[in-house]
Amino acid sequence: MANAPHLVLGTAGHIDHGKSSLTLALTGTDPDRLREEKKRGITIELGFAQLELPDGRTMGVVDVPGHERFVRQMIAGATGIDVALLVIAADDGIMPQTIEHVAVLETLGVPACVVALSKADLVDSDWIAFMSDEIRSFLQNTPYAQAEIIPVSSVEGTGVEEVRAAIQRACSGVEPARQHRALRLPVDRVFTIKGAGTVITGTLWSGEARVGGSVEVLPSGKTSRIRSVQMHDTPVEAACAGNRVALNLPDLSTSQIAPGDFLAEPGTLATSDRFDAFFTYLDTAKTGKPLETGARMHVAHGTREVLGRVLFCDGKKALASGESTYAQIRLEEPLPVASSDRFIVRTYSPVQVAGGGRILMAHPRRRTNLTDVDRAMLDALRDGDIATAVQAAVEREEFPASAASLARGLGLPAEAVSECLETAAASRKLVTLQAEGETLYTTRRVVQKHVSAIERALLAFHAKNPQAIGIASEDLRRQSAPRCSASCFSALVREAEAAGKATHSGGHIGHPSAQGAAAAAIDDAAAALLAVLDAEFATPPLRTDLFAQAGVDPRMGDKALNQLKRDGKATKLDADLFFSETAIQKCAQAVRAYLEEHGEASVADLKDALGTTRKYAVPLLELLDARGITKREGNMRTLG
Repeated sequence: MANAPHLVLGTAGHIDHGKSSLTLALTGTDPDRLREEKKRGITIELGFAQLELPDGRTMGVVDVPGHERFVRQMIAGATGIDVALLVIAADDGIMPQTIEHVAVLETLGVPACVVALSKADLVDSDWIAFMSDEIRSFLQNTPYAQAEIIPVSSVEGTGVEEVRAAIQRACSGVEPARQHRALRLPVDRVFTIKGAGTVITGTLWSGEARVGGSVEVLPSGKTSRIRSVQMHDTPVEAACAGNRVALNLPDLSTSQIAPGDFLAEPGTLATSDRFDAFFTYLDTAKTGKPLETGARMHVAHGTREVLGRVLFCDGKKALASGESTYAQIRLEEPLPVASSDRFIVRTYSPVQVAGGGRILMAHPRRRTNLTDVDRAMLDALRDGDIATAVQAAVEREEFPASAASLARGLGLPAEAVSECLETAAASRKLVTLQAEGETLYTTRRVVQKHVSAIERALLAFHAKNPQAIGIASEDLRRQSAPRCSASCFSALVREAEAAGKATHSGGHIGHPSAQGAAAAAIDDAAAALLAVLDAEFATPPLRTDLFAQAGVDPRMGDKALNQLKRDGKATKLDADLFFSETAIQKCAQAVRAYLEEHGEASVADLKDALGTTRKYAVPLLELLDARGITKREGNMRTLG
């Protein structure tokens, strides 16, 4: 692993300008591997090689197609590269695909470039100087204005080593932007090796691919273990970000994974049908027309291209070439995007590169009018200020949220988001709530807002139900916060209780100011019912008659009976029959006295001793059996 490359070189340039020949001269590897490529003399699919730099280090090389029909493959190859080798033929100069490829490199944020002025053997030195000036002028308003321009001839071998040295110099100032720690890899090739099974290749964007590890295929969600890892035909135990790798995935068939799919560490990445971005329009076709919001475009990310619409934010109607703005990209097929990923858009028809940009938020709400908090969050993401972005993301959440859900929404690494949240909570910029073992983060303002909503719902409930002690938790959630999860709502109710705005009683939630009166009413009803039960002794009235005799409303009567049961003052013998505990004790004394005198007795004997009927005696005696006061043997009972 000590010599493993951490940077990837990608070729770019017009068809037949000598990219593949120069790659062969630099690496000794012919990237044109397909029979059709050999026959036609052009690159159709991505080719791969390994370049040795003058200092002995190596870097991966992606050779991309130059033909206009294969710009999509060029975008797939350019995604994930760190240094570009722009090949321009000295006898042809700047051509249409040269312009498109530079636009792709610029939009994808490729930080460094070396220009190889190929076929230098076909022109004289004056023409080389003229063409170098043309290229310098062409690159003047791009990030590659200072790129080295090296005349080279793959046929004669002149300039090849100078190109190699220039690439090394370009690498010296480049740091790969791979902020995600989890494995992420866009798949560009899928094939089968006899005896091994399915193999995929791609550039490892982030994380580590290790033998024995697991990967998830997006968008399908299928998973596989990694049986083996190779870098440039060499088996390794692990490969780190920045490497060209081949992974053997034995748990998948070639029908279950395809070029354009995305590999990720299981559970760390989710697909999205829209994302917020900082978008730049580039009129590479030189139409002179602005790009209107809502335009249907081809959207390329990683190694996949789907259709979608580009909607500009804050009412912006159109962009002139070179202008940028915040935009929401709405896709017709979901993509596994993350914050800071780059993307390219191409016009719907005719298909031409028309710009692109950097993804800022991976799972935004559907909106184009930005609030102040939205804009602050996007500004922070654009500046790479994760702490401010996370703070803004929490502030825009309607309910308390977990670190995992915030990380998914932003498309940022979960570890980085968690660190920011913990720091903000420690400095009291955020508050935390516990919900089913999970920490939720929010602001004091959001907590106060929901505590107030809970209090209003409770007061409204008590106004309509003055005799009720409270409302069921789920009913309260539906009334005050229907979009809130049950676990999160329970945490908010606990906050309301701590603030003295709510209280639990008997499985219900009520407001303290109203609950006292309701509880007193229930106490009064319970006392009235108990007085009747005590007075009637062994022949208490059935439930409905009991309420009528005590002068208690049936709804209040049920609450009062439940309270008597909880307090141990009354016992339910069947659906409508209740005995007071005082009456039960008196009956038990009478039964015990009869059995002490007679030894045993039947139900008929004991009902007479109790002065009641069989309807009351049978359930009462069964209760005494259950309490061990009596023991039934056949039709007779004795003392227990």
